[in-house]
Amino acid sequence: MICPGSALHVQLPPNVDGIFILALLPRPISICEIDRKDGALRLVYRVAGKGTEEFSSMHTGMQLKVIGPLGNGFPKQEKKAFLIGGGIGIPPMLELAKELNCEKQIVLGYRDELFLLDEFRKQGEVYIATEDGSVGTEGNVLDAIRENGLTADVIYACGPLPMLRALKEYAAKEGIECWISMEERMACGIGACLACVCKSTEKDAHSNVKNKRVCKEGPVFRAEEVDF
Repeated sequence: MICPGSALHVQLPPNVDGIFILALLPRPISICEIDRKDGALRLVYRVAGKGTEEFSSMHTGMQLKVIGPLGNGFPKQEKKAFLIGGGIGIPPMLELAKELNCEKQIVLGYRDELFLLDEFRKQGEVYIATEDGSVGTEGNVLDAIRENGLTADVIYACGPLPMLRALKEYAAKEGIECWISMEERMACGIGACLACVCKSTEKDAHSNVKNKRVCKEGPVFRAEEVDF
């Protein structure tokens, strides 16, 4: 079932610019918004290579091969919550913000360009951190939390690994339940190839080693399940 935090495997057709190699491995992209009425999904991604560059050149009516939804999503609890997104981990937090029925504090960390702010402000109070301090708090999302004296009972987060690692430590210190969405390169998307594993604190029943498959057991984990 599709839910906030789940992702899609999106694959280029082999005839885009005649470049077949780009079509071999799909790109995992988190779902930004779910339109259940019209049966539509919104994906927001950063153009970071040839594959995503090709995606950005496509237009209405062109077809893509899509596998999904992949993995699990965020549990929706009625607790005072931090919704924390950093960089390209910001888009998947939007649908969660729309579906959560609780007090929400949305903390977003940007390097430079701001995006999706209007959409997030419709869902709750938004706090911003930027690396250069040009908007909001100078620093990272934890700096914004501390500067504004914010507290919560549960954390939902998606973003770069250093941010997730810091949030795991913060949650453990403060005794806050913490759920994080991991981003890894994927190949098959169905848990067979083990290309997207992350280190875990417990043995995986599938491989019998301390790994978790992001596409299958994830991408959302309790913070204490993951060994950074």
